[in-house]
Amino acid sequence: MSTHRGKVLVAMSGGVDSSVAAALLQRDGYEVVGCFMRLGSPGETLDELVRADACEIPSAGRPVKIGHQGCCSINDAADARLVAAQLGVPFYVCNFKKDFGRIIDYFVDEYAQGRTPNPCVRCNDWLKFGKLHEYARQIDAQFVASGHYARVEETGDGHVLRRGLDASKDQSYVLFGVGRDQLGRMLLPIGGMHKTEVRGLAQHFGLPVFDKPDSQEICFVPDNDYAGLIDRRRADLAREGPIVDPDGRVVGTHTGQHRFTIGQRRGLSLSLGAPVYVVSKDAAANTVTVGPREMLLRESCTATEANWLVDHDPLRAWTPVSVKYRYNTPAVAGRVRVLPDDARDTPSGRRGRFEVRFDQPQSAVAPGQAVVLYDGDTVLGGGWIDRTAGVGDESVQ
Repeated sequence: MSTHRGKVLVAMSGGVDSSVAAALLQRDGYEVVGCFMRLGSPGETLDELVRADACEIPSAGRPVKIGHQGCCSINDAADARLVAAQLGVPFYVCNFKKDFGRIIDYFVDEYAQGRTPNPCVRCNDWLKFGKLHEYARQIDAQFVASGHYARVEETGDGHVLRRGLDASKDQSYVLFGVGRDQLGRMLLPIGGMHKTEVRGLAQHFGLPVFDKPDSQEICFVPDNDYAGLIDRRRADLAREGPIVDPDGRVVGTHTGQHRFTIGQRRGLSLSLGAPVYVVSKDAAANTVTVGPREMLLRESCTATEANWLVDHDPLRAWTPVSVKYRYNTPAVAGRVRVLPDDARDTPSGRRGRFEVRFDQPQSAVAPGQAVVLYDGDTVLGGGWIDRTAGVGDESVQ
């Protein structure tokens, strides 16, 4: 088989999307090398690529229960190995135990500070398109690929990141943190397809995961009990505190502010005569404030750790954009302007800042979440929400 198009390291999660991505690249003449991200087991110290036959992954010949516990479970490792064997491509394991600890620490720390984290975006930023590029260089691979629903296209000004063609599956939001200099080495083979087409191709290629369900959970919280994970790692956070109304009156109690997110309505166990939502949290005081839905509305926010995928100099003046501030929330109209860089240290080392003003007030814009900016289908860049301003509040700067 011709390999004139170059060698590509494919992040194979064991799901249908990354499996089809690997098959398409192989069909199109790339030299495919499969790679599964392993979170590590007790006692492991590896931080390098390891051939799969040297790892404790269930045999490709053994029946494997198709699960959906997340993108890095042992079942998924076995599925990825099955697909690699089917395609006849080398299969490596990236042991990310040390690096993934950083993701979990970030997740716990954000909740401890009363913020709402997004570990999947951080994982793409720090690991999938961070460490994987380092591993690609180890094996002289020119490209890194994945099964994300987004597109990388070459323009006269270089490569740009665009939304996936399937709007219901678009994952460009979670890729905003990729370095601009990495776009030209990033391949996203299924970004121009719909999910039904991808599953059809999986059957066409004879891949055993063609009907595997999509993962819906955070991979390190397979039971969806994120509060339990935080309690185990930070027992000091599991302490009783007050639930208060907008006037500061105590209307109930809770067992830790980390158990609540901005905009939450379910699970409050309050009878106040009208629906109430979590509208703010004070981590230092361990206080949760509830109020009517209109108190969730925000007119603007500032973001830190900006990552720009286009020239952002024109954005120093107010510029119309589409804004996406949650993964499962449609983009909305707004304006952005670049602010002076942050003087503080940040988790990513990036110090850029920007301010977003929404054309219409938006609900539950939460500190800690990613906010991503678009011009049509093109991702301009994004950052992490640091502060928000409600209707009538002063500027968030």
